[in-house]
This record gives sequence, structure tokens and C-alpha cells, in this order.
Amino acid sequence: MVNHEVLPGKNNAAALGHNQPVVLNRNHNIVIAQNHDGMEMGQAHEQDALLGQGHDGQNDDPQYDEQENGLSMEEKPDHDIQDVHLRADSSELDMSDHNHLAMSESQDLDDNLELAVIQHEDMGMDSMHDMDLHQSLVVTPAHILQQRTLAIGPSYELHVGQEFTDVKACRRALRDTAIALHFEMQTIKSDKTRFTARCASEECPWRIHAAKLPGVPTFTIRTINDTHTCGGISHLGHQQASVQWVANSVEQRLRENPNCKPKEILEEIHRVHGITLSYKQAWRGKERIMAAMRGSFEEGYRLLPQYCEQVKRTNPGSIASVYGNPTDNCFQRLFISFQASIYGFLNACRPLLGLDRTFLKSKYLGTLLLATGFDGDGGLFPLAFGVVDEENDDNWMWFLSELHNLLEVNTENMPRLTILSDRQKGVVDGVEANFPTAFHGFCMRHLSESFRKEFNNSMLVNLLWDAAHALTVIEFEAKILEIEEISQDAAYWIRRIPPKLWATAYFEGTRFGHLTANILESLNTWILEASGLPIIQMMECIRRQLMTWFNERRETSMQWTSILVPSAERRVAEALERARTYQVLRANEAEFEVISHEGTNIVDIRNRCCLCRGWQLYGLPCAHAVAALLSCRQNVHRFTESCFTVATYRKTYSQTIHPIPDKTLWMELSEGDPTGSQCAEMTINPPKSLRPPGRPRKKRVRAEDRGRVKRVVHCSRCNQTGHFRTTCAAPI
Repeated sequence: MVNHEVLPGKNNAAALGHNQPVVLNRNHNIVIAQNHDGMEMGQAHEQDALLGQGHDGQNDDPQYDEQENGLSMEEKPDHDIQDVHLRADSSELDMSDHNHLAMSESQDLDDNLELAVIQHEDMGMDSMHDMDLHQSLVVTPAHILQQRTLAIGPSYELHVGQEFTDVKACRRALRDTAIALHFEMQTIKSDKTRFTARCASEECPWRIHAAKLPGVPTFTIRTINDTHTCGGISHLGHQQASVQWVANSVEQRLRENPNCKPKEILEEIHRVHGITLSYKQAWRGKERIMAAMRGSFEEGYRLLPQYCEQVKRTNPGSIASVYGNPTDNCFQRLFISFQASIYGFLNACRPLLGLDRTFLKSKYLGTLLLATGFDGDGGLFPLAFGVVDEENDDNWMWFLSELHNLLEVNTENMPRLTILSDRQKGVVDGVEANFPTAFHGFCMRHLSESFRKEFNNSMLVNLLWDAAHALTVIEFEAKILEIEEISQDAAYWIRRIPPKLWATAYFEGTRFGHLTANILESLNTWILEASGLPIIQMMECIRRQLMTWFNERRETSMQWTSILVPSAERRVAEALERARTYQVLRANEAEFEVISHEGTNIVDIRNRCCLCRGWQLYGLPCAHAVAALLSCRQNVHRFTESCFTVATYRKTYSQTIHPIPDKTLWMELSEGDPTGSQCAEMTINPPKSLRPPGRPRKKRVRAEDRGRVKRVVHCSRCNQTGHFRTTCAAPI
């Protein structure tokens, strides 16, 4: 390599005599740390060795350096390192706490040495020309001969003849230099052949001119006046700190941690570069990097037809369809259900479905509709997902129609479905049109929330739940009377909702103890995170979660040695414990009278029912039924619903949700497939709904309004008071 000299500034404390060679043995390390105020960037033009800089927000990869500065390792001469000269005005060596110099004079430099120049990670700069640098010159033995070991990083040294790969690389290098040295730059001329800029301060003589070399895209610096008289910028921002610069600065961090917040980005830029930017710049910079990593929101909608085709190709038997507006091809609806979910629900899950929705937080908003079943152990079993541009009656009717088409292939083998929802009008109409024989009840989560908003009394809410759990009509009425004693308005509010839609004592379907669909609460940890992603990324997040669930639950069930799933085993064990104290009288081969301290109950083991209704409602023998079965030496496990057995549970998750290849391979995988070619030609545009700019408005309660009696509102749908039409939950 050509002769390299490390020239510290005039205030540097480490100094040797002029031209005194420093020759290091292979077992010696030399570490030179420069004083905080020792080196001015304008005095380092004589430095021939480009020092690699590594700090937060920068990439030390040589390929990155080539793109950013137009410099690559291949362009540097590959000669042997001859010597390192340290020059300074003083011949004394002043060692600070951070400066360590270990060397052996007049020793030959071993050929196997590796020169690595590393800049300290924490680099702080004041608002003037000085930079606080902690640089280390470390010499370590190399293990591979004839290898370029000097990693060239971004350098803020500009000199005549310096070359850049193109005009963009030239502009980037000048921009980074201006930010690092804390002066603002004004572009005078910038085109494909020339680039001229000067210091933004009118009186400052700093000026640079670069031009394109003939026949190649390379740019080179022709003239430069590197003297600054302006003193640098006096404010905390920087004109050259654009959104793209922010994106480049934090790209590596965002790739490692996509959940990094804009506030954290601002703190890092201030710590590393000493400048303060706006929150919007950090947010836009992050969005730009995230779009490059995961694709833009617009690209997500455009690739939806191809994504649906890949879902069906990798998971045969799955349903994936996308619909756009016929007039402008704007996105309207997406429906996806994986074959593994369809098989598990139809063949092993309880005949119970919960319907729910959550609003998306992405750029174009929309609503995610969910249909979820329950496995034998009570776990959620997502069956189908729908994404619509907005929640309305038509979209709910479409979603339930798709759900009916999915299930109708095997509906003759299934018992009557029980569906739980918030029973808003669109859902009620959709269920009646597509599942006319199903039992459709209220999800108690929605009902109790409405009740809480109306009366804001935790005692009343608890009594409402007790009434919903009551197994008999007598118990139900007793709880309603307790509510009436506290508030007659609350009792009236409850009584106007038919109890057969929500109370266990009156409900005609089989809910297996599930009063709520409980979808969003259980999926809250990851479904909300996915709701802000582009649509394909959101669906992929959901698919990966399902794929993981299926595998984990499949492997867990293989370790079970019992007949029933753990939750059912516990319930039966509790019933066995209570049944030992009951007295059983047998009427015939199927009918029994069970006497306990609670009273007398009649059990029919042939029809699997008990007067307490626990056996019918939960699908597992109650304590009275267990007592009757034990008295006639019957196996209790044989009288449980099949969905509670371990064998059926394993069947629920027996199928696999397969991964989907990266989008870069979709076109190649679809070659020769006419359906894939049609999907590639199909265009889906983003929906017309767009998230409004700025932070969402919050409803604030003024101090003077606290304690004021609320205005009584009237519903134009059910003619009742206490709510509006938009929040009305009353059946029509």
C-alpha cells in the first residue's frame, strides 16, 4: 500500500519527532486516542489513509461505503504497509486516561499484520467545526494472507480529485459532510454533469465544484475552497437533514428492531449527530424504511390477487378471494380461510362460532372481520378472516355468505350452529339469511359493556353476569330481582332484551359455557400489532401466528396421556369429588333420582340430561350425572361429548398451515399457470378511505362539566332512551 501517514491536529497530545518511523511487531498493539479538542477537520487534508468510521446509524460494510461515497476497496492499491509517521509540534508524549500507546521501535512490521481503524461508537460534535473523536489504531495479526483487511467507512475529508460513483453519491457525501461539520450547504448547480455548492452563509468563502468524467458516470471534485469563516450553524436543526437522510441514518436499527419509535429515533440522531429534528421527520423517515422493508401500502393492494393465488397454491383447499369495485378497481373485500382451519372446525371443533371485528390502523383504514370457533380445550380456533373497506350491513352480509359457502359442503354432518355476536342489524340479517337454523345469541362482552356505559355501577354489572350464568330460570329471576332492588332503571334496561338471546337459563342453543366470543381479548397481543401493517403483511402475520399455534398445540397434545383434554379432566374430577356425597335412587335402567344437600335432581343417562341443566349446557356430566353413572358402574368418560376427547383434539390440529414464499418468487412460481397469469394482470387499487392526517382527536371532559347530569338521549331505532341509533343493541 502507498505510504500512509496519520497526521494528528496541532493540539494533539500524542506526538513523536518528525518522520520518525513507528514499526510494530506482530504481537504489539498501537492505540491512539485523540483529544476531544485536538483535531480540526479542516486540517486533515494531508491524511492519505482513509479511516473507517463506525458509529450509531452508520454501516461499516464496504459495499455500503461504495454506494455512499463512491469509494470501494477494489479501487485502493494493494501494497504492503510500509510505515506510519506521527508528526506534531511537540515531541513529548502526554498520556490521558483514554490514550494508551504501546510500541516497539525499529522492529520490522510483520507481513501478517492487519490494520483496522475503528472510530468510537459515541461521536459527539459541537455546533462549530470541531469534532469529538475517539479513534483507535489497532494492529492485530492477520490469519489469512493477501486479504484486504482495511475497512473503509464514510469519510468527511474532501479534496480535489476525490471521486464518486455518480452525482447522487456526490450529493450524499457532501450532505453527510455538512451535517458532520455543522454547516449548511446551498446548491448552486446540480445536473447530470455538474454539481456546485457553497456554504449557506453569504460571507463564508467555502465552495465546492464537482464534474462528471467523460465516458463514465463517475464524478470527481474539481475545485474546493475548504475554509470556513461563518463559524457554522447556530441552531439545533440542519437544512441537509432530510427525510431520506434520517431514513439512511436509522435503517440498520429499524431492520434490527422494527418497533423502534420515532421518539427513540430523534434521541439517537441528537446523541450521534448533535442535531434536533421534528417528530414528523423521524416518523416519515421510519415510514420510508419500513416501506422499503415490507413494501408500501399501495403495493400490498396491488399484489393481493397474486397473494390469494399463492395461498391456494401452497395450502390446497383453502379459500382466498379478493374483490374490487368494478368501476375503478378500488379494493372492497378480501376473504381468507385456510384448509387446515376448515378441516379442524368441521371435523373436531364445537359447533360454536363467534363473530367480531376490529378497526384497522393502516394508512387506508378498513375493518377486519373474524369468525372464530373453539377447540375442545376451550382455546380460540380462528376459522375465517375478512377485510373490508368499511363496516356496513352489505359487507357483513357478504362475509356471512362466504362463511356459509365454506361450511355448506359438510353442514349435513354438523349439529345446529350456535353463533355469538354483538347482534347489530347487519350481523342479525346476515345470520338469518345464511344460517336460518342457527341459534344466534348476544356475546356478553358487548352486552355488559353497553350496560356499564349506561349505569357505570360495578355491582350491577356483576349481577348481570351472575344472571347470565344462572342455569335455571329460578336462579335467573333471583338475580334480576337483586338488580331491581338497586336500580329499577337497570332492571328495565335488562328486561327489554329477550333473555333467550343472552341468558344461559333461556338460551336454546348449546354454548358449552361460552358466554362471550372473547376473540379480541385473546388475540389482542398480536392482532392489534398486525392491524397497522400493509394488508399482505397483516395477513401474513395472522397466517404465521396460526401456523405456530397449530404446530405448538399439535405437539402439546401428543404429550397428553388422559382420555379427555386437561380442562375437561379437571371439570370431571371436580364432579367426581362432589358426587361421592350424593344419594342415588334408581328408577329404571336410564332414570335416576339424585339427592344432595342442594336438593333433588332427576338424571336421564340415555338422553344425557339432568334437571340442573349442567350436562346439557356444558357437554360434560354434572355432579348429579356422575353420581348416577357411578351407581350403575358406567364409565364417566364415555358420556362426554366427543369434542372433549384428546383424540378429537389432535384431529383438530392434524392439518398443517404451510408457509408462503417471498413475493419476489411469485411470478416465477406462477409461470405456466393460466390462473396465475390472470392474477398477475388483475389490478387492485387502494380503497378510497384514507386515514386523516394528524393525531386522532380525543374527547375531553371539561372541568365545569364534571358532575353535571347527563342529557337523556333517545334512540330512533328502538324508541328507548339512554343510547343512540348507532349504538343500539336491541333486536328488531
